Amino acid sequence: MRADVEERVLHFKQPAGTSRGVYTTRRIWLVTLTDGDRRGVGECAPLPALSCDDLPDYGDLLRAKCSDFAAALEAGDQAVGTFFETLRDYPSMLFGLETALLNLRHGDRLFGTAFSRGETGIPINGLVWMGTYEEMSERMEQKLAQGFRCVKLKIGAIDFDSELELLARIRRRFSRHDVELRVDANGAFSWEEALHRLEQLSQYGLHSIEQPIKAGQWSRMAQLCRESPLPIALDEELIGVNAPEQKRQLLDTIRPQYIVLKPSLHGGMRGCREWIAAAAQRGVGSWITSALESNIGLNAIAQFCSSVYGDDISMPQGLGTGQLFTDNIDMGLEIKGDKLWICKSS
Repeated sequence: MRADVEERVLHFKQPAGTSRGVYTTRRIWLVTLTDGDRRGVGECAPLPALSCDDLPDYGDLLRAKCSDFAAALEAGDQAVGTFFETLRDYPSMLFGLETALLNLRHGDRLFGTAFSRGETGIPINGLVWMGTYEEMSERMEQKLAQGFRCVKLKIGAIDFDSELELLARIRRRFSRHDVELRVDANGAFSWEEALHRLEQLSQYGLHSIEQPIKAGQWSRMAQLCRESPLPIALDEELIGVNAPEQKRQLLDTIRPQYIVLKPSLHGGMRGCREWIAAAAQRGVGSWITSALESNIGLNAIAQFCSSVYGDDISMPQGLGTGQLFTDNIDMGLEIKGDKLWICKSS
């Protein structure tokens, strides 16, 4: 058994803006497991200044972990399970190695679902990145023209009144029954202004807002979740909360309406399953999104999503980022209308 690591830099077709900054390139590491004639590939892709395992020596550490992983694979499944437990604080590495192992053992169909077989699609939201008012308005129109019935807007970078006007423009044309709107603040609101802004946003019949204030303010976020007229979904708040007991404590303290899960950020597939189970026990909803991975990671996340929520997913997931890069890796993924599909020939 051999585990090889290849570092790559992907280039965005257009700058991807969030309240934390603008991405023009994306660094990823591909892990390839080789066992005789069998190969399995996974993607490790920490987000700069966000992932809990965004480390200056990431590549070197990943290579060392891959060597340990190869030894665990030789020792058997129990050793693999024990090794995966040591990666709780390295979620992007865990996700990449989980994917590579599934690919090695099961080929392109990582899970035995209808989606993995190309028989059904997963509904996804159209994503409107931050930009100027004109840029966001144009991107929004494109998503609506493409047939998306759920559109998510990144907010917090331009004048708030302009962002409200974007939402108002949609609502003048489409009711909440025609188009579902979600917004993601990426922690852009101050505590002092947050509740008032949530009240303003609630006038536009939004599904939810992700991470209105910066992570780490559990008592304040709990108060917002109690008082907000708009459902709140946690995203960055979950990063670095890797132990099962910590996850339960966070959910019991904040009591959000939703959590948004990214395997590369929130514990790999294993960790996300823990989050989803703990949330469901508390009546908290969830959905899964990608985190600017290449199509290798996106393909694995989408198949994982179908294994978690079943073949009849009705809630739109955040899996539409595969068209962002000029030099992406072809994995047979295709967006038809507002659904992501795996081509049957892939």
